[in-house]
Order: sequence, then structure tokens, then C-alpha cells
Amino acid sequence: MKNYMLWLLRLVPGLIMLQTLYFKFTGASESVYIFSKLGAEPFGRIGVGVLELVASLLIFLPKTTFYGATLGFGLMLGAISAHVIVLGIEVQNDGGLLFSLALITAVCCAVLLYVTKATFLKLINKK
Repeated sequence: MKNYMLWLLRLVPGLIMLQTLYFKFTGASESVYIFSKLGAEPFGRIGVGVLELVASLLIFLPKTTFYGATLGFGLMLGAISAHVIVLGIEVQNDGGLLFSLALITAVCCAVLLYVTKATFLKLINKK
């Protein structure tokens, strides 16, 4: 895969997750609403924010992209599940934006996992 495509696959989910940190860490009303509906306010909001920060940083570093993509994919599966089961696709008249961003991030992370699967194969072959 071309290097610029790999960087685009890193930038999209990394920047999406980093962009949402402002809302999680400042206690923006949308974030508080979401995590209150999930019964996880404030610790869930802050905890997810910390995990998204870690995932973003790991995704940006080529040697740790696989680990960041794994964490990011797991977090986005949680977000997508929360939307489908509890929140609904549209949250507070956002037109499904948050759901769409979670889907985009999950897809990018899944592709990164596939592209960087050599890291995983090296891990399991060491055992």
C-alpha cells in the first residue's frame, strides 16, 4: 500500500478521536448527555477520552499502529453498539454525525489492522 494512503488511514481515525477529546474532557453538554444516557457519567466519559487519546497516539506511530488500531476499533465498536442499542443513530439532532464518525473510524481502524497484520503475526509467532 502506498505510504500516503497508509498515512491517510492513520490521520482520519486519529484526528476524529482527537477532535472529540475536547468535548469529553471539557464536559460539553453533548458528551455529558451521551454518557448520562449510558449510565457512565463522568467516569466513562473521561475514561473513554483517555483511551481514545492513547489509541490516537499509537495509531500515529508506525511501530504501534496495529495496537492503536486495535484499541480504536474496539472503542468504535462500543460507540456503534451504544448508538444502535441505547442512543439511536441521531443524538440531539446531530443528523447522525457522531454515528457516522464512529463508523468511519471503525472502518479505517479495521483496514489498518489488516494492513499492519504482520505486527500481530510476529507477536503470535514469538510464543
